[in-house]
Amino acid sequence: MPASNQRKARVEHGLRDVLTQLIGEEVKDPRVKAATLVTISKVELNVDLTVAKVYVSVIGDDATRDGVVAGLQKAAGFLRGPAGRALQLQKAPELRFVPDVGIDMSEKLAAIVREDEQRAKEAGRVGPEPEPDKGSS
Repeated sequence: MPASNQRKARVEHGLRDVLTQLIGEEVKDPRVKAATLVTISKVELNVDLTVAKVYVSVIGDDATRDGVVAGLQKAAGFLRGPAGRALQLQKAPELRFVPDVGIDMSEKLAAIVREDEQRAKEAGRVGPEPEPDKGSS
């Protein structure tokens, strides 16, 4: 029997909060601890709430991100029980951790823009000067 959209959204939000806390306090895997910052950016449950796709954002290089995801995937069974109990679910969903590339991609784009601006300054090319505010005479 499919869950209502409202309940699904509530469980997704709750899982995100509980997993964030559990990962910070309970996961001892050195691959996970190696990252500067691990954030659960989003949780998507399937229709019958049996599988949760957990999107993980990691501050660090690709190798660090892959290590964190592998460490979390290994800890998924360990995290499943406490997460289900914290949310008072009859059956906790299977947790599948995947890297969230959206945040990673926006950070890479921002770095490219900063690098381009720096090169322009070094070459003596600067953007157009902002026009003075004419309304404050």
